[in-house]
Amino acid sequence: MSTTSTIAKGLDGIVAAETEMSYIDGINGILEYVGIRIGDLSSNSTFEETVFLLWNRRLPNASELSAFVNELRAAYALPEGMVERIGQLPKDALPMHVLRTLVSELALSDPNPNDNNTKAAQAKAVRILGCAPALVACFDRHRRGLEFVAPDPQRSFASNFLYMLNGSDPTETMVRAFDICMILHADHGLNNSTFAARVIISTLSDVYSALTGAIGSLRGPLHGGANEGVMHMLNEIPSVDDVESYIMGKIQRKEKIMGFGHRIYKAKDPRATDLQSLARKLAEDTGNADLYEKSSRIEQIMERELAHRGIYPNVDFYSATTYFCIGLKLDLFTPMFALSRLGGWSGHIIEQLSDNRLFRPKAQYVGPHDVPYTPMDNR
Repeated sequence: MSTTSTIAKGLDGIVAAETEMSYIDGINGILEYVGIRIGDLSSNSTFEETVFLLWNRRLPNASELSAFVNELRAAYALPEGMVERIGQLPKDALPMHVLRTLVSELALSDPNPNDNNTKAAQAKAVRILGCAPALVACFDRHRRGLEFVAPDPQRSFASNFLYMLNGSDPTETMVRAFDICMILHADHGLNNSTFAARVIISTLSDVYSALTGAIGSLRGPLHGGANEGVMHMLNEIPSVDDVESYIMGKIQRKEKIMGFGHRIYKAKDPRATDLQSLARKLAEDTGNADLYEKSSRIEQIMERELAHRGIYPNVDFYSATTYFCIGLKLDLFTPMFALSRLGGWSGHIIEQLSDNRLFRPKAQYVGPHDVPYTPMDNR
């Protein structure tokens, strides 16, 4: 017979790993990467430098950053034959399913996919992170009936993705906006998808399997899929004048307001603060000022009605407006989250491998005991 023990559903409050990557103070709305405030990084850094920071637990010097950027850009090109295979995929496939499948397929062109020493794991992480934008862009152009745009190794991670997706030079504002989104989403403690990546690699599986599992976790609407829900909500509201009645109706019906509330933050998500001003500028530049005004009005109402319960905007709320203004289709919002989080997941994989112990939590059995087997004729 099993003995009863305390159960933390959803592992709430359980410390399952140590990390030097990101620190979260949910009460005061603080997020740090390796001790650096997220606002300082989004204001001064680049996604490439941020990934180096997460993987190496320190900022690079100029030569180190240049070497890392060159290594990442050298990984932009897809393996031979993959563009053709993407062209054979169903055009109505969902991009997150496509990304999950194709990241897994990258293992097939790796001569030693199971090498798990930390140096090899980092090299595989560079390869996957470098290829991932092309995987998403190639599929999106395939489903739109457009030719694939080859990656440009002279471009930054952000610029290259937008160039491959649209087949034209993105504006500087769009590139910087996308780069900031990548920085803000890169890591966030031991969230569900990060935990999935660490659990998988703790078996000494492989980097491809761990990242594939993480993508599968992120796809869920309770995790990375939430920003799509924000955009659906904004599209349902006809105008700024209709925001009050729409939101109050949801509150009265006790329906969830997408983009508000967080399992950890009891103050405004610091990433939402950084995205808010960015979303406003992008909305003005792209003729979507009404979209930002809807968002701003929703936040005002929610602060008036629910701030006393610790319900504030999270990162999904303003990232939806940002991605829309950049020109991304709705079902590409979560893949953008995944492109960024590949940097954080990989850092956690490297960290896990450096001091590994297999994750093996217990489950509390609550079923019956000593049940007699019933023969088929008596059922």
